[in-house]
Amino acid sequence: MLREIVLDTETTGTDAKNGDRLIEIGCVELINHVQTGAFFHKQVNPMRPVSQGAFAVHGISDAMLANKPVFADIVDEFRAFCRDSPLVIHNAPFDVGFLNMEYARLGAAAPPPIDLSDVIDTLQLARRKHTGASNTLDALCVRYGIDTTRRTKHGALLDSQILAEVYVELLGGKQTSLGLAAIEIPVETGPALAGDGTPIGPRRLRHRLTPEESARHAAFLATLGPASVWRDYLGEDGTA
Repeated sequence: MLREIVLDTETTGTDAKNGDRLIEIGCVELINHVQTGAFFHKQVNPMRPVSQGAFAVHGISDAMLANKPVFADIVDEFRAFCRDSPLVIHNAPFDVGFLNMEYARLGAAAPPPIDLSDVIDTLQLARRKHTGASNTLDALCVRYGIDTTRRTKHGALLDSQILAEVYVELLGGKQTSLGLAAIEIPVETGPALAGDGTPIGPRRLRHRLTPEESARHAAFLATLGPASVWRDYLGEDGTA
């Protein structure tokens, strides 16, 4: 069973190294590339204002975040949801940079930083598959016919759900929502057995020709001469 976590974040701005903070995390669970319905979603009080540029993108205001928990209060729940499953992120350095910055702020309680080499970056997958084309999340949705009409603003949970659909398309196509990809069908090996346990060998099939049709066929074969390859397939009764 392959478990992966598709993740997206929203932030106060674009520069984690100069004080911008994470304000929202959204994750969805994939099992064998099928969304299971399990998700993690939290908004976080960044303890600093949201920039006007970031607000224009995601619409999350300072007032909306004022009563939300700080990152330290949700990090254990977040890591418990992700466990050691691979993360799937679009433009991974951005989100991983913010998550690792938040980890570093925890001091002695900080978990190990996320290693980018362990993350599946769908932007890199898209660039290899669609060289020279636009590979933003919006552009990929258009390319693969993924419905984004419910998406008027960026939001971490909705974007992670959409990204999960894009990721499956990048891998080669949609999996069934019934989760059939996760079902292992046992394959039995060895000879087929009869009810008494004895092996069943190959059997000749019963002829469906009438006696008259078989006679006409034998007469036709006789006209072909003794060298005809058809004679190699004749049964003891002279029929094929």
